[in-house]
Amino acid sequence: MFKNLNRAAFAVLFALAALASAAAPARAQSGDGHEYAPLLEQKLDYKNWTFKSLKDGSPVSLRDVAKDKKLVMVVYFAAWCGNWKAEDPVVRRLYDKYKKDGFEVVAVSEYASTDDARKYFDSQGGAPYTVVVESEGTAARDQTTHYGYRQIAGDKRRWGSPFNVFLEPAKLNKTGDVLTEKAWVVGGELIEKDAEQFIREKLGLAQQSAVEPCKVEPQTTVGRKQ
Repeated sequence: MFKNLNRAAFAVLFALAALASAAAPARAQSGDGHEYAPLLEQKLDYKNWTFKSLKDGSPVSLRDVAKDKKLVMVVYFAAWCGNWKAEDPVVRRLYDKYKKDGFEVVAVSEYASTDDARKYFDSQGGAPYTVVVESEGTAARDQTTHYGYRQIAGDKRRWGSPFNVFLEPAKLNKTGDVLTEKAWVVGGELIEKDAEQFIREKLGLAQQSAVEPCKVEPQTTVGRKQ
């Protein structure tokens, strides 16, 4: 009897583990170490936060940053993480290209000292977007809001860097701690083409054509000597 119960319990646990694995977003592990992830809408009670600016330590409120913007991307990162260092140039390109259209980026430093985070950005010529600090050491890994959101989103990576959350300010709750109950999430590196298409759509911009359309050139008639 007990043997049958043990077998039944094991079967249930195995089924639950399989379901959890199936629910987790697929990540494309490339041979060169990249961890690209799809853009998925997730049920996520994403709360407003106020963190210190990496630049001068002044308080930065996400709700204030989002004011008058059309789309905000919050990217959680660890300054020492190779996957973040690979994604940062993509983030910079997208930010530089679409900031004039209402796109904003806020980077949240995790699991590294402020000195290390500053050194990273100094090595890149500075940060063109806002950078704030939530945690300053690896011991805080499972105590951050970043960790909590990753668990909800099914991100099973150990450090979860980078982790991207897209917010639409026009749809955010006007009051209360919870800004939104749903958010678009990328639990890994951005796929640049997909991210840009999404950004253009949310900003109300025409989609870019992958192929330059053919243009009909005016025909000329060449006279023939008789």
